[in-house]
Amino acid sequence: MVVRAWLRRAGGVIVAMMLAIGTAVADDGYRQADGLAVYLGLVPAAVVRGHPTAHSESTMHGGAGTGRHQQHIVVAVFDAQTAARIENARVSATIGGLGHVGQQTVELDPMRIENTVTYGGFITLPGNDRYEIAVTVIVPARSRPVSVTFSSAHVQ
Repeated sequence: MVVRAWLRRAGGVIVAMMLAIGTAVADDGYRQADGLAVYLGLVPAAVVRGHPTAHSESTMHGGAGTGRHQQHIVVAVFDAQTAARIENARVSATIGGLGHVGQQTVELDPMRIENTVTYGGFITLPGNDRYEIAVTVIVPARSRPVSVTFSSAHVQ
């Protein structure tokens, strides 16, 4: 129980800071499934574009696009029982808007920042809508992928 409380508190603080500067607001940013704790955050791509060109984050994931509705999606994955960060997973996100036809899937790249690994990539949320974000986590030692779904409202 103490581990879960710590995970929620630590992840909640990170996600809250990320969401405070964004235009996309994910629900509570936390899901737990099959022994994994998954945290989701969305940050406008403009924040990443604001880094100097010499900064490592300015070129991550191939660089932030210039689209008006681009977001940087960040996912952190932990073992729910031990609170150990999962650093060797393959993570992807599939995003679909309730009022938009189609969906997009993006493989999230591992990002090492401050000696921790999170997973990230750029997505486009094309307009005001409520989006479903399905995150799939594949951990090498597990027999099957773990999927969790978040909801996010995007307002321009």
